[in-house]
Amino acid sequence: MLTTKRLLFFLFSLTLFACNEGKEGPETTIEEEEKIVFDLPEIKNTGELRALVDYSTTSYFLYRGRPMGFEYELLSRFCDAQKLELTILPITDLSSVMDSLNNFKGDLIAANLTKTKSRLKHVQFTKALIRTKQVLVQRNDKSAKEFIQHLDELEGKEIFVPKGSSFYGRLASLADEIGGEIYAKETAQNVTVEELIAKVAKGEIDYTIAHEHVAKINKAYFSNIHIKNAVSLEQRLAWAVRDSSPKLLSTINEWLEKFKKTVDYRVIYLKYYGNTSLYKSRMNSDFFTSKSGTISPYDDLIKEYATEIGWDWRLLTSLIYQESGFDPNSSSWAGAQGLMQLMPETASEYGLDSTANPKDNIDAGVEYLQWLNEQFEEKVADSTERIKFVLAAYNAGLGHIFDAMRLAEKYKLNPKLWKGNVAEMVLKKSNPEFYRDEVVHYGYCRGTETYKYVNEVYSRFEHYKNVTKE
Repeated sequence: MLTTKRLLFFLFSLTLFACNEGKEGPETTIEEEEKIVFDLPEIKNTGELRALVDYSTTSYFLYRGRPMGFEYELLSRFCDAQKLELTILPITDLSSVMDSLNNFKGDLIAANLTKTKSRLKHVQFTKALIRTKQVLVQRNDKSAKEFIQHLDELEGKEIFVPKGSSFYGRLASLADEIGGEIYAKETAQNVTVEELIAKVAKGEIDYTIAHEHVAKINKAYFSNIHIKNAVSLEQRLAWAVRDSSPKLLSTINEWLEKFKKTVDYRVIYLKYYGNTSLYKSRMNSDFFTSKSGTISPYDDLIKEYATEIGWDWRLLTSLIYQESGFDPNSSSWAGAQGLMQLMPETASEYGLDSTANPKDNIDAGVEYLQWLNEQFEEKVADSTERIKFVLAAYNAGLGHIFDAMRLAEKYKLNPKLWKGNVAEMVLKKSNPEFYRDEVVHYGYCRGTETYKYVNEVYSRFEHYKNVTKE
């Protein structure tokens, strides 16, 4: 979904084009008028970078309720450096991802893309993130129908590759090189390389192609695969941007050149492509969401209680992760306890004590959320917008949010809108000029904490929506 700023930009651009249509002058052409420029300055104006990312076991995934992945962490570091919010758009069809980019659905592609001449007709590539080879993945156990030792033995064989990948083109070139037919079979649009590797390991297919660094980390889990036959020279994997985004391209390149020299980059790379024990631990976990479909041990409970307040269960899950990281024994310095970290006085109002089980804790927390919602019903009519106020009050207390709403009204902002309005006044409640204002009844507030709280709950909620069903 486009943000308001981004949507207004495109509507304005299209309006300008419509107004200028048919008014060619000596210095302009229709082609120039049609071209919408949405480069780094425009991205910064919206405050959001939208990245089309490969949802896989290494690039982007959820593990124990947290978004993780090589591409995700690099993108997060880049966005932090540029003071941008990161929005991840999982790629469901690699064959049309460049169209999605050029149609402004995203601002860049981060998906283990190989830099090729054919792709350069549609996009521009950043400096290489990784240099790697393409390798043949086959079984090396008794179930292998025919073990390939030399590439010419691939003649007449079926090799399955993801739709839209560079592997298909490489196999066509390889067939020409060996002077024989290789039957490259493109899979359905949403089948990943890792899924094909798993199919090879299970004997469902005999051969696939993968990048070497991806194949190596998967071999840590599937010990019966063989990955030592390279089918290409070393290739460059990079991010891709629109031809019309030269400023974004140069900024990414400058950042990559510096960041790749840091210890942080090396740690991130080893975390996802070098640490085999960590990879196996994730793959075997019930809370590796891409494999299990489960976010937490309490998904069923959360789904049950979310209906009581009319919330998407993944939003409530995100709040619980924010509060306790799904640890039912969690306690804070202020005495808050349990999954939903209710303060002692609030907990006692709902009949909870230190022996409460997770079900009781969620039950009480949801009752409290319902009560907070009721306090805002007359003040914020829009139920979706109201949730942000409820989250803020859950973190800071109802009084502080009422203070911020009164401040918003005083300073000619909209007291019924969170972002850019009441949220800004929450931030200012740590400033004496504002928390001593006559309309403020509850004094000082750690506003930055509450502002971040709402943003982080919603950001994680978006990740949960990316990879799970409602």
